[in-house]
Amino acid sequence: MPDWITATLIVLATVVAMEWVAWSSHKYIMHGWGWGWHRDHHEPHDKTFEKNDRFALVGAAMSISMFALGSPLVMGASAWWPATWIGLGILFYGVIYTLVHDGLVHQRYFRWVPKRGYAKRLVQAHKLHHATIGKEGGVSFGFVFARDPVRLKAELKAQREAGIAMVREAEIG
Repeated sequence: MPDWITATLIVLATVVAMEWVAWSSHKYIMHGWGWGWHRDHHEPHDKTFEKNDRFALVGAAMSISMFALGSPLVMGASAWWPATWIGLGILFYGVIYTLVHDGLVHQRYFRWVPKRGYAKRLVQAHKLHHATIGKEGGVSFGFVFARDPVRLKAELKAQREAGIAMVREAEIG
C-alpha cells in the first residue's frame, strides 16, 4: 500500500492531467468526429439531457476501468496500485467538471452569475467558446482553466476574418 502523500500526489496530478485530456478531446473529438454527440450542446434546446452527456459516460468508464486495474479483487496479483488513485483523480475531475461546466457555466443545476474573479472569467471564456456557429474554429476548449477573455475575443475575431470560423458578432463586439 502506498503512503498517503504519494497517493495524494497521484490524485492531484491526475486531476491536472484530466484538464489536458478534456481540452484535447473537446477540441479534436467533440469538435471533430464526435460532433454528432456534441452538436446539441451548442444548439438551443429545452431537453433535460443532451447527446453530449454521453461523454460523461466515457469519463466514468475511464475512472471505473482504472479502479478495476487497481483492484486485487478484480486483477489479482497483477493489480497496479497507482490505477486506483488515477481512477479517483478522474472521478474528482468529473465532479469538478460537472459543478463548473454544467452547473456554473450552463446553470443546469443551480443559478449563480459571478460578478468578478475567476468564476466570472470561466463563464466568459466558455461563452466565447459558444460564440462560434458549427464545429469549425473556436476558442477555450478547456473546462477548468480559462484564458483571458480579451485574448479569446481577439482570436475569435481573427478566425472570423480568416474565414476559419463563423462567429456570432454580438459575442465578440
